[in-house]
Amino acid sequence: MIKFYQLPNCSTCRTAAKFLKDNGVSFEPISIVEHTPTAKEFKAIIDQTGVAIDKLFNANGTKFKSLGLKEKLSTLPEDEKLELLTSDGMLVKRPLAVNGSAITLGFKEDEYRKTWL
Repeated sequence: MIKFYQLPNCSTCRTAAKFLKDNGVSFEPISIVEHTPTAKEFKAIIDQTGVAIDKLFNANGTKFKSLGLKEKLSTLPEDEKLELLTSDGMLVKRPLAVNGSAITLGFKEDEYRKTWL
């Protein structure tokens, strides 16, 4: 089953969830703020999917910008990046949908079709 990390009031997350429901895809909705993945969980996602850790960050978010991460992110070691991701679900790109070796970040319908259907 797909773990679907979302922010319930995020319109992109709602659109992605509707797409999955409309296409009969089972998923487990998880609030990214209430249940932010642990460093171990993020590490497993990275190892299983091959996603670059920097892609997990919501680079357009206000939290990302307020922390000045645009300038700093590329110089931080992986353990600090994992610590940042686990510290605040608002730093995570959403929706984050993951199932074993498959992952999608954000919502692009063609990418969802290719990955989840």
